[in-house]
Amino acid sequence: MKLRAKDMWRAYSDMREANFKNSDKYFHARGNYDAAQRGPGGVWAAEVISDAREDIQRVTDLFKHGDSGHGREDSEADQFANRWGRSGKDPNYFRPPGLPKKY
Repeated sequence: MKLRAKDMWRAYSDMREANFKNSDKYFHARGNYDAAQRGPGGVWAAEVISDAREDIQRVTDLFKHGDSGHGREDSEADQFANRWGRSGKDPNYFRPPGLPKKY
């Protein structure tokens, strides 16, 4: 699980470093894709990590915004990108124009 979690952490770190508008879904898909390339264990780890992150975000949003539904659509879009990457589809589908090639 260590290497698979590292794949997810690398995508998250790159997203923070890039600080590039509309790149969130790309990095979600890329982290899941990279982990899934390590086999069934990678797919499992990516799903567990992605689901936990979205669950935590939903709880923190509930405290920040109450039961307003704030963030629900974004969370669903994040999960779509997560599943896309885990299924082996190209994360570049979500790549925003102008994101440096480094990522």
